[in-house]
Amino acid sequence: MTLLLDSTVLIDFLRGRTAAGDAIERRLRHGETLLTTGINVEEVVRGLRPPERPATTALFDGLIVVPIGRAEGWKAGQWRADFAARGITLSQADCLIAAVAFALGATLATGNPRDFPIDGLSIEHWPVG
Repeated sequence: MTLLLDSTVLIDFLRGRTAAGDAIERRLRHGETLLTTGINVEEVVRGLRPPERPATTALFDGLIVVPIGRAEGWKAGQWRADFAARGITLSQADCLIAAVAFALGATLATGNPRDFPIDGLSIEHWPVG
């Protein structure tokens, strides 16, 4: 299984929250591929506490950071437009993250599944904290 880790999961891991750490370690033991995106890197770094820098660097060194290309941008734009037509605002960042997971056939691990109400997107809820 390929798992794309959203920012909430990454932050829980870095803050030493056992559930996220155990789940990530279990996935690695089972040979799963763990991914994230440059958007998630930015979101984590933006809230980074200075003592967390070495652990954060090590975490991102151990993950595949997937690029976001034209196809993912197109898909994200379509989703945002479709939802906006129904009066629902989705964030640009969340749609781009979802588009990467969708394109790769990866499951998105997130603490905020309500931010990703996209049909056909595989989501795994990892409660925050």
